[in-house]
Amino acid sequence: MRFYLCIFLLSITLVQAQTYEAGVILGGTNALSDVGSQKHLSPSNFGFGLLFKWNKSQRYAWRAGLSYTNLSFNDKEAQDPARILRNLNGNTGLLELSTGLEVNFLPYNLHRFGPVFTPYIYSGLTVFRYDYNYFDSGNLMDTQKKDISFALPIHFGLKARVGSNSILGAEFGVRYTFTDNLDGSNPINSNFAVYQFGNINNNDWYVFSGISFTYTFTRKPCRDCFD
Repeated sequence: MRFYLCIFLLSITLVQAQTYEAGVILGGTNALSDVGSQKHLSPSNFGFGLLFKWNKSQRYAWRAGLSYTNLSFNDKEAQDPARILRNLNGNTGLLELSTGLEVNFLPYNLHRFGPVFTPYIYSGLTVFRYDYNYFDSGNLMDTQKKDISFALPIHFGLKARVGSNSILGAEFGVRYTFTDNLDGSNPINSNFAVYQFGNINNNDWYVFSGISFTYTFTRKPCRDCFD
C-alpha cells in the first residue's frame, strides 16, 4: 500500500513540475528555390505565428506551432547572373503547422529563482499549405488552388527568462520541403510538364528567423524554489 502511495505522490510532483509555455513568434522569411536569391539568410518577408511548449524536463520540451507568411521570389535579388537576366518574380501564401521536440543544451529549470538561459535545437515534422502556381511566358499564373506538402524543420535558438513568467527567445529555422513547386517552377501535372524549369531533382527550402515571446504557467513546486 505504501508503495502505491509513493508512486501516486511522485506522479503528482512530476506533473506539478512540468511547465507550459504559450506565446508568439515574429520575424522574417525567405525561400531557397529555383527562383530568386540563393542566400540562406535573407529575410525579405514578414512571418508570424503562435507557439505552445510542454516542458517535460529541464532538458527537453514538446513543441507545437502554427505560423503564416507570404513568401516572395525575385530573380533581381539573385546572385546568379542568369537568374537576374531571366527576371522572374512571384509569391505564395504559406500556412504551416509544426510539431516536434525541443532539446536544451543547458538545464532549463523555470521553477528556480534567478537567471535561466539555454541554447536549444528543435526538429520534428511540418505540414504546410501553399499556392499552387506556375510560370507561363515569364508571368506567374495563379490557378486559385492550394496544395499541401510536408517538411522537415531544424531550428537553432537561444532563450532566456526576462521576468518571473516571461521567456524571450531568438531562433533560426530552416525547412526542407517535400515539394519543388513552392516558387511555381515545377508543377506536378501532366498538363503542366511544359512549364517546368530549374533543377527538378532538388526540392525547395524555406527559412524562418525571428524573435519569440512566451508566457509560462504552472504550479511551482516549493521543493525547487530555494535549491
